Amino acid sequence: MPDIPAEERTVTYDPLIELMARFENVKAANTSADPFEGLGVEDRLKKHVVDGIKKNLERDLEDALQSYEPLAIINDILLDGMKTVGELFGAGKMQLPFVLQSAEVMKSSVKYLEPLMEKSGSTDKGSILLATVAGDVHDIGKNLVDIILSNNGYRVVNIGIKQPINNILDSAREHQCQVIGLSGLLVKSTLIMRDNLLEMNERGLSSIPVILGGAALTRGYVEQDLRSLYLGHVFYAQDAFEGLKLMGDLTGGVVEDLVATTVAEPAPTPSATDTDEFPRVASHRVGLVDPQLYVFDGARSDVSPIENPPGLPFYGAKKFEKFDIFEVYKYINPIALVRGQWQFKRPEGLSNPEFTTWLEQQANPIFERMKRELANVLKPKVKWGYFPCSSEGNDLIIFRDDLKSEWMRFTFPRQRDGKRQCLADFFLPSGGSTLDTVGFQIVTVGGEVSRREKELFADGRFEDYLYTHGMGVETAEALAEYWHRQIRLEMGIGDQEPDDMRLLFSAKYHGARYSFGYPACPNLEDQAKLFELLQPGDIGIELSEEFMLVPEQSTSAIVVHHPDAKYFNIR
Repeated sequence: MPDIPAEERTVTYDPLIELMARFENVKAANTSADPFEGLGVEDRLKKHVVDGIKKNLERDLEDALQSYEPLAIINDILLDGMKTVGELFGAGKMQLPFVLQSAEVMKSSVKYLEPLMEKSGSTDKGSILLATVAGDVHDIGKNLVDIILSNNGYRVVNIGIKQPINNILDSAREHQCQVIGLSGLLVKSTLIMRDNLLEMNERGLSSIPVILGGAALTRGYVEQDLRSLYLGHVFYAQDAFEGLKLMGDLTGGVVEDLVATTVAEPAPTPSATDTDEFPRVASHRVGLVDPQLYVFDGARSDVSPIENPPGLPFYGAKKFEKFDIFEVYKYINPIALVRGQWQFKRPEGLSNPEFTTWLEQQANPIFERMKRELANVLKPKVKWGYFPCSSEGNDLIIFRDDLKSEWMRFTFPRQRDGKRQCLADFFLPSGGSTLDTVGFQIVTVGGEVSRREKELFADGRFEDYLYTHGMGVETAEALAEYWHRQIRLEMGIGDQEPDDMRLLFSAKYHGARYSFGYPACPNLEDQAKLFELLQPGDIGIELSEEFMLVPEQSTSAIVVHHPDAKYFNIR
């Protein structure tokens, strides 16, 4: 306990009186008041939807059935409430989690009313087939679109992830969908979308409007490059509510006007530093690989390798599975989770300090609840290892345990101008008397959390679906951050460990870790080499045909010990 001067240890006031004084002007709120008091049945139902209140929903639906047909309740009252939700979200006055609460109420209402509807009754305002394109395993964005569209009166056929064009077109024909919506998170997925549109041209199916969405897309790429290729109509949707507006226009027969008003200025593909509020590795943000960046012209950067690098803590790979999940939780970046994954945004009119207080009130209880609920669902496991290496031009050479036989090479791109950096520059060049050391790690929180997500989505628990997905992704990132720290300590480079977690999230430590697919090492196929080195099958991680990690809540990295190693883009 710190030595506190005697005068500072003396209490000169009555704590109880001080506490009472702080609250002397605060009046207790009347929590027994009925928020629906005095409202007609139509307004009560709209309030259920807009405020996301399920309590007494069935009672008010029964009241409405005394005056309205079930279909009229859905189309004329409930959907009007969802329209208000969309307007509030678009104006920045409603957070995505609260939108999903409203969608839950809408889904529950329709489920209650559907058995009472005549067979000919239909709530469909239009139909769309949704799919994540071939090779891409990410579906959170697509599923959010599904939630918003299906609870605004549209019929949605969601056929899932990794869908080739044949499945997409066959399903659209089978279910008689008017529109096709394609999603993807990888930059490579944008090329697959392009190929899909060309395939539709060749098959004479360009009469079908197509909506494209995903983190790697830009409006300019879709509305100029792809629109010039597709013989039909193709549109870009930045989020689910833009998709909702597009569906309204498309099914309302205003396609030509829509095309005329959505021509965009060219927009560059966002770089890692453009899209992240903090530097971190993320194996799903994959850039296009420019072959010219791999041409070695003999010019290295001015990085000087360490003459006496850390020795091998051990050779080869080890695994670790006995984690305290609550210790891992400490390494979750709250900005990435709450603002990024859960999409809590600063409401209009709130200052940053007020927003921080608001977040503590709104998001912290959710975070604490999710930590408890997922404590036995998330299964942290790690595999990591160290290998002797040296560099040769743009190559990093990995040696076998005899320290002489070359095992494999990683070839990294080099900046064409500026510092001309390349990852290989951080390691000792070949031909010397000393070999360098490189680390690799791969972590996962298991596939059980994905199964939980699917159950929540199927049960219409959309808000918890969003929270669970975000927790899974960010706990995997936290585990990677946590284990990278263990590697730094194991390599003897823990001399710059920050005391403040925010500095840890800003990579203010010795060295860096880079995930394949990130700008400095964009070749996702290098994951196969990492798998050969670490053999992570025994901790439940597999590699997809597109070199993505399965389960999704996994991440891998090459660990560089050089003190000057920081994140950089290749241009």
